[in-house]
Amino acid sequence: MKKIIIAIDGYSSCGKSTLARQLANQLNYHYVDTGAMYRAVTLYLFQNQIDVHHPEMVSEALPQIDISFGFDEATQTQITLLNGENIENEIRINPRVASAVSDVSSISEVRRFLVKQQQTLGQNKGIVMDGRDIGTVVFPQAELKLFITAEPKIRAQRRLDELQEKGQNTTFEEVLANLEKRDHLDTTRADSPLLKAEDAIEIDNSYLSREEQLNQVLQLVNGLQMGGN
Repeated sequence: MKKIIIAIDGYSSCGKSTLARQLANQLNYHYVDTGAMYRAVTLYLFQNQIDVHHPEMVSEALPQIDISFGFDEATQTQITLLNGENIENEIRINPRVASAVSDVSSISEVRRFLVKQQQTLGQNKGIVMDGRDIGTVVFPQAELKLFITAEPKIRAQRRLDELQEKGQNTTFEEVLANLEKRDHLDTTRADSPLLKAEDAIEIDNSYLSREEQLNQVLQLVNGLQMGGN
């Protein structure tokens, strides 16, 4: 069966990364979490006292940033490395990163810096990549494009559950406000806003289980891998 590129876009906390990981495991594909890449840049800026609201300073820092992915044998999960350091937990639970990542993502220099890396990672296909502009900017030629969405309050509850499982004390209202802010920034930024590609298949997973969503997408993938349209 031929290898393809699977591009998954959608709103924050829609389970894009979970779906992408499931697909990569099922298909033996390489998974790239582009959201983690933007979070890694955001964390680096904070660590080095670089103002995220000054694009010139951010641009000057980019050559010092090396982002890669590793594998944690203990948890059997992919981890994000920033200049060789495991930052997976930090970029997931740090509230400063969560609140600023959309601002950092809107900086054109940052997007060009990371899009180039993402396109390189997908040159040989056999890849699942999730983010905000994968099907529209990074891989407009992807064989399968998905746009994942869910009701805002359901997304907020999912995110709250995730944070509480990791021991972070926050409220539903705070999480919902953060999601609404990110949605606004992601859809209104001048450079590569969050859009559904014309040929993307939209999936509203508000009331779908992870297994139901995975099976639905696997049927699409199998048809493409066998050479279907």
